[in-house]
Amino acid sequence: MNEKKEALRIEILKYIEKHSRVDLGELAVLLGAEEADVANEMAEMEKEKIICGYHTLIDWDKTGVEKVTALIEVRVTPQRDRGFDRIAERLYNYPEVYAVYLISGSYDLLVTMEGKTLKEVSRFVSEKLSPLDGVLSTATHFILKKYKDHGTVMVTKKESERIPVTL
Repeated sequence: MNEKKEALRIEILKYIEKHSRVDLGELAVLLGAEEADVANEMAEMEKEKIICGYHTLIDWDKTGVEKVTALIEVRVTPQRDRGFDRIAERLYNYPEVYAVYLISGSYDLLVTMEGKTLKEVSRFVSEKLSPLDGVLSTATHFILKKYKDHGTVMVTKKESERIPVTL
């Protein structure tokens, strides 16, 4: 791949990672490229699974919808010839599981999941996750407040912290 094409790809990826709803014409202007070139590169990167999907970040706290997000650390026994892959696959196939990562440190996997209540998440961990062959232990952490998510600040600042003074 030539350097110009690779540079265009990197710039496209950097921009759409933060602004996935951008108009292709607008993106082409921002990058100083032809719209057709941007569209072709994006289609090619989708085909190559470099671009894996497009997501919308929603602040569910502002919708009134009850939703609990949990981060679950999982310690497992890796399997011969498969390592952590088999257990990770079983976990990511559950519809309530949002993400599964192999991590360094005292735990092996980090599972992100969503449920309607703390009890629902706890039930998932105790009834589905913990009994799996190879799972040694888990530690569940509930998200209480999101300050920043996927690069987006989720809290709004007050306009001014100063107290108005009148004479």
